[in-house]
Amino acid sequence: RAFLVRAVRYLAEERGVRQFLDIGTGLPTAGNTHEVAQAAAPAARIVYVDNDPVVLSHAQALLTSTPEGATDYLEADLRHIPAIVRAAERTLDFGEPVALMLLIVVHLIPDADDPYGIVSALLEALPSGSYLVLSHPASDIRPAQMAEMTSRVNKRMSGPKASMRDRAAVTRFFDGLELD
Repeated sequence: RAFLVRAVRYLAEERGVRQFLDIGTGLPTAGNTHEVAQAAAPAARIVYVDNDPVVLSHAQALLTSTPEGATDYLEADLRHIPAIVRAAERTLDFGEPVALMLLIVVHLIPDADDPYGIVSALLEALPSGSYLVLSHPASDIRPAQMAEMTSRVNKRMSGPKASMRDRAAVTRFFDGLELD
């Protein structure tokens, strides 16, 4: 959560980003994307995307916007890019930069589903000047702890299992992008 807060604050305050597409948002809690972005820029617009119906019910109750800004929630799977983009266009202006937030979600996309292609297609839908904020556990950073955590998480998950990737594989998500 601290990384999300730092990244959104930096983009809103330092880079002037006013639009955020937060995919795989999870359950709302303190320091949500819209709270941080709208504290820096009250007119910021945020679209949250998740495919969990429990998240949807909490989001409808807790994700309220400033009067100047806008906040929306879409129930969709990360792999359904055209549907996400079409629905997000109701709130976001794809003629202006958008920060694509993919925090602790891409590791749930198995290699067979082409996670690199998914991230690339999402970025292609965004205008020039947009940003990618992505976090993904790396299997070769504290490997024993990561293997243990992955095993525990996968035992609890009924849906897709975590696909751990090493640092080089995670870095590939940023291929062709200018790092800031």
